Amino acid sequence: MPLAVGWALALAVIALFCGLGTWQLGRAKQKEAMLAASQKILSERRAVPLADAARPGSRGDYAWASGHGRFLPGPAVLLDNQNREGRAGIRAYRVFQPEGAPPLLVELGWLPLPGDRRLPAIPLPEGAYTLSGLLAPPPAEGLVKAVSATQSSGDRLITGLDMAALARDLELPALAPRVFRPDPALPLGYARDLDILPNTLPPERHLGYAVQWFGLALAVLITALVVSRRGRRRQQER
Repeated sequence: MPLAVGWALALAVIALFCGLGTWQLGRAKQKEAMLAASQKILSERRAVPLADAARPGSRGDYAWASGHGRFLPGPAVLLDNQNREGRAGIRAYRVFQPEGAPPLLVELGWLPLPGDRRLPAIPLPEGAYTLSGLLAPPPAEGLVKAVSATQSSGDRLITGLDMAALARDLELPALAPRVFRPDPALPLGYARDLDILPNTLPPERHLGYAVQWFGLALAVLITALVVSRRGRRRQQER
């Protein structure tokens, strides 16, 4: 292979690896900012009304909120592929109607799935509730477009939370762009916490992957230099 072609391939691979490393660094910084923002909110716990969940432009914001309302009748929303302590399961949600505010999705908690993946029943919490907890962006949808399917029970099994699409599926005028995660101390739902990075990599993992990608780019560069030097020697010896 001519040296020029070899260098072109090497530089293309180096650029790819550096791009992946830079992307991982960006994800690490993004998640560090998310953790810092949420920890500040959780330490202060200055409550805003639940209506703040629908504030324009607030989709990526965190806030401690409280308010009164009722859970609306209708299907439960079951977010698939949710792991907890090494076990596979689902995260259950129901639509809550706060007083004087648009409906929002409330996380009821995590439930394990048996080997046959039989989905659990999620009873509708009856009566009026006073809730306090964390308003947070919905879990990231990932690289694959979210899929929603109606189950025999009428509940919706989904692979990602696209709030606009979910509102259409549930035949609601709208849903607040943020989800509500009740205080784990409240007697409601199932296994719950306020971990804002469930089922996703922490910042330090992204940093580790970035180091690996940059290391691979350096290894390709060193290999290209060695091969190029040997090629020049062979040409000189002829």
